[in-house]
Amino acid sequence: MSFIAIIPARLASSRLPNKPLADIGGKPMVVRTAEQALLSGASAIMVATDHTDIVAACKAHGVPVCMTRADHPSGTDRIAEVAASMNLTDDAVVVNVQGDEPLIDPTLIAATAALVNADVPMATAAHPIHAVEDGFNPNVVKVVLDKHGRALYFSRATIPWHRDGFTVSREQFPPAYAPLRHIGLYAYRNDFLKKYPQLAVSPLEQIEALEQLRVLWHGYAIAVHVTGSSPAPGVDTAEDLERVRQFFMDKK
Repeated sequence: MSFIAIIPARLASSRLPNKPLADIGGKPMVVRTAEQALLSGASAIMVATDHTDIVAACKAHGVPVCMTRADHPSGTDRIAEVAASMNLTDDAVVVNVQGDEPLIDPTLIAATAALVNADVPMATAAHPIHAVEDGFNPNVVKVVLDKHGRALYFSRATIPWHRDGFTVSREQFPPAYAPLRHIGLYAYRNDFLKKYPQLAVSPLEQIEALEQLRVLWHGYAIAVHVTGSSPAPGVDTAEDLERVRQFFMDKK
C-alpha cells in the first residue's frame, strides 16, 4: 500500500545533546534514519524539525525537510503539522518514524502501515518478551491485544498478569507465556491525524505517561503488527550511539 514516512527530529535531548546531528559513518543520525525509512517503500519521506541546524543537515544530504513550530508537545503533533501542509487525502497513510532509529527495519515500517484502514485509523508494532527482567521493567512498555490483533491496553506494568504462574515464581515466565513489548512506531490514517491534536489528554495517559492511551481513551482502534524478533534499539545514550557507529563501521 502507499504511505509516506515523516521523521520528527528535535535538537534538544537531555541525555544526548544534539542527538539528531550525531555523526554515524559520515552522515547525521537523522539522515541515516531517513535513508532507512526510504527503503521501506514509502512514496515520500520528510523530516519534521524545529531547528535550522537539522534543516541544513538534511538539505546537505538531499533529504526532504520541513520546519515546524517549536512548541509541539509530542512528535505526533509535529507530524500532524507537516501532514497538513502536504495537502494529503483523508485516506493517506502517514508513518511516524522516530529520528533516533538509524537501524530501524524498513519491512517493519511497511508492515505497520499496511494495517491502517477506514475502521482502524492507527497502527503500531510489538514483539514477544522473553527476558523476565524486561517483563517486570516499567521502562519496557507492554501491550495486550484482542482477537483481531488490536490493542486493548498499553502499560508499564506486567500485562497480562499471570496470576497462577507468578504465584509460583517470578524468576522465570510460566510456560507459553510471552507478553508483548510495544515498539514505538506509529502509522495513522490522515483524517485521524488531523483530529489527533484536538483530542483531550486522558487520565490514563497521564498516569502511565504513555501518549497512545489517549487514542484508546477516546474510542479509536489501534492495530498492532507483531514481529517475531526484537528490532534494533534506537539511540538514547552515548553508549547506544557508539554501538550504532560500530555497526556502520563493520558494514564497510
